Amino acid sequence: MKIILVSAVALIDADGRVLLAQRPKGKSMAGLWEFPGGKVEPGETPEAALIRELHEELGIETWSSCLAPLTFASHSYDDFHLLMPLFACRKWGGIPQSNEGQALKWVRKQDLRDYPMPPADVPLIPILRDWL
Repeated sequence: MKIILVSAVALIDADGRVLLAQRPKGKSMAGLWEFPGGKVEPGETPEAALIRELHEELGIETWSSCLAPLTFASHSYDDFHLLMPLFACRKWGGIPQSNEGQALKWVRKQDLRDYPMPPADVPLIPILRDWL
């Protein structure tokens, strides 16, 4: 089974809320909410992938020194296995905005379960809630 490496981030604002992005129509698992991020390209580190993805998807800048490894997800889908490190980030430049048509929502930790997520993201919620 093919292993796909995806890097994700819990952007945490000054009020302790976490940014979720809704997968847009036309993508697999459309309508589900997820932590921002994306595929790690060949030769790219998970941190470099997040810096690139955050710039492309949300129009914000951050730095490797601001990405703290928190936990990871390991989940088998029908045709691939997903390995996804989750980083925490409290410092970035700019205001997150939807550059790819996805809805964005700042969510309090106790409300994270109210947002339907892909199966790989669900086990990350209790870890993030305990950490926050």
